[in-house]
Amino acid sequence: MKHLANMISISRMILLILLFFLTNHVWMFLLVYLLCGLSDVLDGYIARKTKTQSDLGARLDSAADLLLFGVITVAMIVWLKDEALIFLPWIILIVTIRCANLLISARKYHSFAIVHTWGNKVSGFLLFMTPPLYFLFQNPAVAWPVCLVSVLSALEETAIHLTSAKLDLNRQSIFKH
Repeated sequence: MKHLANMISISRMILLILLFFLTNHVWMFLLVYLLCGLSDVLDGYIARKTKTQSDLGARLDSAADLLLFGVITVAMIVWLKDEALIFLPWIILIVTIRCANLLISARKYHSFAIVHTWGNKVSGFLLFMTPPLYFLFQNPAVAWPVCLVSVLSALEETAIHLTSAKLDLNRQSIFKH
């Protein structure tokens, strides 16, 4: 029971890697994708309920979130083809800010870190909803909200790193300690 939440996070990463090979099989992709979403909710819930939260668990969750971003980016490029180029500047901006945040945290705290702010959680939720909404509406415009919120949440994390004396992976926002 002690490692159950971490095992769920690791299983999510394995499922996310499988998703790379399912981009041309929409229904299989969505089924495995929803299992990934369920595991994302379950790992944190189980860790809190069993009081087995850990830095390793938070890092596994962040790694799985990064992998999810990669899977969704690749899937949307496959599905949107030439229309995906519209989002390329946004993706580059988001990745650049996120990489800068990792470098700032590594230099300042001697650890690569992604803070679990509300902004990052909303960004993650919107990102997660993008493929199902795309299939529902068949409109690439469903990706615009995630682009905007992701940039804002990444900038908020930059501000947190620059103004915080110590690392708090569970800080909710720049306005709340």
